[in-house]
Amino acid sequence: MKTPSASESSHPAIAIHSLTRRFGARPAVDDVSLTVQPGIVFGLVGENGAGKTTLIKHILGLFKAEVGSVRVFGLDPVKDPVGVLGRTGYLSENRDLPEWMRVEELLRYTQAFYPKWDCQFAERLRAQFNLDSAARIRNLSRGESAKLGLLLALAHRPELLLLDEPSSGLDPVVRRDILEAIIRTVAEEGRTVLFSSHLLEEVERISDQVAMMHQGKVVLCGPLDDIKQNHRRLTLHFETPLLQAPALRGALSIAGAGREWTVICDGARSELTAAALSLGARIVAEHTPSLDEIFVARVGKKTSTPAL
Repeated sequence: MKTPSASESSHPAIAIHSLTRRFGARPAVDDVSLTVQPGIVFGLVGENGAGKTTLIKHILGLFKAEVGSVRVFGLDPVKDPVGVLGRTGYLSENRDLPEWMRVEELLRYTQAFYPKWDCQFAERLRAQFNLDSAARIRNLSRGESAKLGLLLALAHRPELLLLDEPSSGLDPVVRRDILEAIIRTVAEEGRTVLFSSHLLEEVERISDQVAMMHQGKVVLCGPLDDIKQNHRRLTLHFETPLLQAPALRGALSIAGAGREWTVICDGARSELTAAALSLGARIVAEHTPSLDEIFVARVGKKTSTPAL
C-alpha cells in the first residue's frame, strides 16, 4: 500500500491515547492506545464483543471519551464532527438504508451532504457492483445492500474509510468483491482504511498493520509482516508418548497427543527449543502460523464466539 510522505499529512489519520469506556461495571474499551498513519490498511481484529465497534464509535464522535483522547487528522471528532465526518467514510454490518428509496434516489440524497461527491466515480462503482439504479432498496439482497453501503462510503472520496464488520454474514463471492474494491481504492489513491473484523483471514489478506483486541484491551499490535515473522508453529516429536501437554517455557499454546505436539511460540523460539530438547523432543516441522492461529494462541479462543 502507498504510504504518504510526512509532507502529505502532519497528523496521524487516527491517534487514540489511553482510551477507556465502561458500560456499567465492565470496560468495553480498556486503556487502548493506537496510532494509524495515513495511507495504510489497519486491521482491527477480535471476537465479537471485544470492543472493536465501541472504539470505532469513538473515532466517529458518536461516543465521547470518558478517559483518554481520540483525534482524527488532529481533530476532536466530538468537538468538530463536520471536520471529521466530511473526511471519513463509514460502513458497518448494520446497514440502515431507507428501504422506501430507490438506489438512484439514495445516491442523489447522499450527494447533497458531501461537496466532494464524485458522480462519475459513484456511477462507476454502481456499474461495477451491478446495482440497478431503479431498484427499491427493500428489494436488494444482503450482498447488494452491502455493496451499496460501500459505494456511499467511497463516492465522496474520503481520506479515511472506517469498515466495521463490512462483510459479516455475506457469501464468499460478495466478500471477495467488497475486499477487492477496498484494495483498489487504497492502492490507487493512497487512502487510509481501518478494517474491523472477526474474520481474520480477510484482515490478513489486505492489512498492512494489525491490532488484536480481547475483552476491551489491545493484546498485540504491529506491522502484519513483523507479527507473522515473530511467531512460529513448531511440530515436536517425542520418543515416548505423553499423557498430557508438555510444560514448555516460551510456548503460547500447545496442542496434540501422544508423540506429536504442535506449539505456537513468539520471539522465545530458542528458549522453547532448548526446553523441548531437555524433554527429549525434536522439532520435525516449522511453519509461519496464520493470523487466526496467532490470535487463538494469544487469547485462548476463536473469533467466532457469539456477540455479547
